Amino acid sequence: MDDYAISTTTKLSIYRAARSIKRRENTVYNALRSIYEDSIFVGEISQLWPELPLLANLRCGLWYSPKFHSTCYFKSTDGHTNNCSFSTSRLNLHVALLAGQKGGCIIVDSTRRGKRFPDSMSKTIPIWTCVLNRCIRNHLNSMCGTTAQMDKESNASDQHDESTRHTVDWDCSLHLPLWVSETEKASIESHIEEWTKQLDASGADISSLAMFLKKPLRPLWISQKTVIWLNEVPDHDSWDFTPIILVTASSSSGVIQHRSTSEFSWNYIPGAGDDEESWARGLSPNLFWSHVYDLINAGPDVCNQKVADIVEKDRVYRAQRGQIAPQVTVKAPKLSESSDHLSQGEVPLPLDSSNLEINTKASDEDCAISWLGSTNLAVGTSQVAANVCNVDCILNCDRDSISLCLPDAEAYLHIPMVTSKWDRFSVLSNLPSAVNFAKLNLTKGKTLLVCCHNGEDISVCVCLAILTSLFNDEGTFDNGKSFIDTHITKWEMRRRLVYICKFAPNARPSRGNLRQVFSFLSGGRNNSV
Repeated sequence: MDDYAISTTTKLSIYRAARSIKRRENTVYNALRSIYEDSIFVGEISQLWPELPLLANLRCGLWYSPKFHSTCYFKSTDGHTNNCSFSTSRLNLHVALLAGQKGGCIIVDSTRRGKRFPDSMSKTIPIWTCVLNRCIRNHLNSMCGTTAQMDKESNASDQHDESTRHTVDWDCSLHLPLWVSETEKASIESHIEEWTKQLDASGADISSLAMFLKKPLRPLWISQKTVIWLNEVPDHDSWDFTPIILVTASSSSGVIQHRSTSEFSWNYIPGAGDDEESWARGLSPNLFWSHVYDLINAGPDVCNQKVADIVEKDRVYRAQRGQIAPQVTVKAPKLSESSDHLSQGEVPLPLDSSNLEINTKASDEDCAISWLGSTNLAVGTSQVAANVCNVDCILNCDRDSISLCLPDAEAYLHIPMVTSKWDRFSVLSNLPSAVNFAKLNLTKGKTLLVCCHNGEDISVCVCLAILTSLFNDEGTFDNGKSFIDTHITKWEMRRRLVYICKFAPNARPSRGNLRQVFSFLSGGRNNSV
């Protein structure tokens, strides 16, 4: 065997060994126990400012508390070094409005990467606060200009003077944590004005933000290494800004931490809630917190079986209620020469559910539909669509059909679609049928619910195509007349998406699916969004 072959074999062996070690460390019990330990810290921080709402940054952050006021979606990719951006597809305006109403908010996230904060907290959210602050300042300046003119005409300048002082004091600086270099800060600052103009052009409701926010937004960072003197915790109202408190749940130590109690031992995993598909075995954050003590007290040896039982009980419970409940399967580990090499607690699914007791108290995911203004269009999940009674028609974009009791059989259309991750043209090839169905029913003045599995991606993209194709700029149904005479650009489509997100704050359309919508709207002339 030559040197190259030996080197390749050695590298493969090291790779396999590293993967094997990682699998042993990233067991379900290690992940759940780590999440539980980190949640204690999150709870302690939230109690320091109990008046401030607690928000989970999807999806990792959702694991770290049994109860959140709301969720948000700030992506770390928007804050990657030398590649920072401001996304008009993920404006999270509901976060700013909530912070304005409550005087601030606390956002929870975590990261696996041996650093204290994910990039979503180090850069994405600071960029977001800065851009919003500048748009609000511009709005206040324009309002002050109008007020000044009115005051001049009426010889009443007192109110104008007060408004001017308020505007001048509005902080629009870029506030970044100390570990972001000055070079990168300068690079980000060079794009702030450009991003501000993009937000202004997007059609976002800045006037509402300016009305609710009495102080400018500003991020603060708290980790498990942050020193907080409990007798000196400032009240959030005492700050001259609206605090966006960013809490990273996990310890940032890059070393594997072996922890133990009198009963069990486990390996601590920072950011354990990340990439749940690779370890959760069908368990959701809601199910975890509904059975947290059973799972934690079960120990590492039987945790996998416990998770399998809980997931299957919930699946059967949903199926009996007529909800979509696909069988959860987990890839069985590869066996070597003997079955003795199967790690303890590894139980392949699916299970035989004949002896399972149905838990009727299983916690459902929060289900709701979001009406898009006065358009007669709504977006939601296929689970809630099965029981909704206040819509005339339903367009189901989920892979599975649902049982409905609609008075008219033609009021339901099932067009199965999958995300671009599985089929790059699934949404594009089905949009003509979806828009035609919407046109047929909206022409008759009927209400239409567009649903998919999570109500956040495909259904939002379909609503975006319908809204752009059949409605004018004012959101009035015109049967496509304005669309015929309009050259659809990326910005025009994103402006419509901002409108949707105003009413559906959980909307999280993927870039690949948005590309397909743009390709449909532009007649295939352009394939990029």
